[in-house]
Amino acid sequence: MYQDQAMQESIRRVEAARAENVKLDPRRMTAEEKETLLATYHPDYRQDQFEVLKMGPNQGDKVPVELAALLQANSRIAGKQIDLSRPDYDVDVLIIGGGGAGASAAIEADNGGAKVLVVTKLRMGDANTMMAEGGIQAADKANDSPAQHFLDAFGGGHFAAQKDLLYKLVTEAPDAIHWLSDLGVEFDKAPDGTMITTHGGGTSRKRMHAAKDYSGAEIMRTLRDEVLNRGIPVVDFTAAIELIKDEKGQCAGAVLQNMETGQLLIARARTLVIATGGAGRLHYQGFPTSNHYGATADGLILGYRAGAKLLYPDTLQYHPTGAAFPAQIFGALVTEKVRSLGAMLINVHGEAFMNPLETRDVSAASIIRECTDRGNGVKTPEGSAVWLDTPMIEIKNGPGTIEKRIPAMMRMFGKYGIDIRREPILVYPTLHYQNGGLKISSNGMTEIENLFVAGEAVGGIHGRNRLMGNSLLDIIVFGRNAGRNAAAKAKDVTAGALTLAHVEAFQRELAQAGIETGTVSPKLLPDYTRKA
Repeated sequence: MYQDQAMQESIRRVEAARAENVKLDPRRMTAEEKETLLATYHPDYRQDQFEVLKMGPNQGDKVPVELAALLQANSRIAGKQIDLSRPDYDVDVLIIGGGGAGASAAIEADNGGAKVLVVTKLRMGDANTMMAEGGIQAADKANDSPAQHFLDAFGGGHFAAQKDLLYKLVTEAPDAIHWLSDLGVEFDKAPDGTMITTHGGGTSRKRMHAAKDYSGAEIMRTLRDEVLNRGIPVVDFTAAIELIKDEKGQCAGAVLQNMETGQLLIARARTLVIATGGAGRLHYQGFPTSNHYGATADGLILGYRAGAKLLYPDTLQYHPTGAAFPAQIFGALVTEKVRSLGAMLINVHGEAFMNPLETRDVSAASIIRECTDRGNGVKTPEGSAVWLDTPMIEIKNGPGTIEKRIPAMMRMFGKYGIDIRREPILVYPTLHYQNGGLKISSNGMTEIENLFVAGEAVGGIHGRNRLMGNSLLDIIVFGRNAGRNAAAKAKDVTAGALTLAHVEAFQRELAQAGIETGTVSPKLLPDYTRKA
């Protein structure tokens, strides 16, 4: 597949240096070196790519320009007459989103005796959860502890995580693994039944549990089956386009839109859980993305318009290893597990230029530096990239390791004539994760009464950078948390008359801020229409 002469010449350099590179253990960067690197090369530090919000709960804070346009946009129901008097659905707990967080919340809310409804704008399971590959962290081995897990994640997130949320994440992690295993998730195990664990970037212990490199798909399959087997109602192809409050200011439902017909529906609920996922399909700064088709920051828009505050909306995660070649898979995720198994990042000259297990933000910035200022990238049809030397994996771990441990990667590249057991692959950072999101307390609720959030739409769990394996963990821990607490709270809720007055107030605030826009939000789906 590597027919380009320059690529072939670079591969020969990589192969010639491999015997020496495989012995290397490049030093980790100092804290000062990391900060300088990030400030110079990481996309989050490009000030011209951010805008200061002129209105709303985060007025005065900066966010990516693409997100600002949606946060300060017109409601999809602005100017429409919406009849709230006869709801189409009336439930205890309404869950918006059908990924891992939404499914976990639905299961636990059902356990709590609540009448639950899941609405999702695509299909149940069409989510970033399904696309996660590398694994899920939990400190459940004798040489590890939740305290050590906390220190790794807190430092990796630049000491910015909400401590109560991170504490909850790491202390409930072992139980999350047991819960998933009991539901039927097939984690990788040794012959004696012990779960196999590996390192991830920024981890000081091997605590990554995986199901080969289909971890998210295996978890999502299991959760989806559990939701459906319980008979929990799921309404597919139906998006929430606005939250509904009651006269007391409590969250009390949502306006829904059928994605196929455009029909508007009303759902009344005692409590709500936003589990809408991330924002990769906004393609911040023009980056490719590893995200699923529906990742357009809908939950952030809905929550913000209702008055919920955002935390760290200016920080995103660019996964260091997105596929950079061939063009058919440009931006697709190349799991960090490839590096945890021993593959190293190599430049055009065959040189290992960084430790392969630095944190994701540092790794991404290092690759960008190598391809820009240093001029050491491999030219591709889409720009520039570096090699991820996958043949090292079998040199270090023995023949058959790749097919056994990362079969999805082998098949993805194999479709295009690249055998990753014998040839390196080209990678470049891809927009991967929304570090920031809606601010919650440890019970999962926002400052808006009865509005809970779980999963990638939450801000604060990971601080300003997330370690590998902590996203699959947070959708389970905080999905279960939101479901349990939303069901318990629903028993005591007395809702007042339904109202959309907050939407009208938001429209007035737009005008008062001098914002004139033809944009409506939430976006719902990306627009890939060719522009003339």
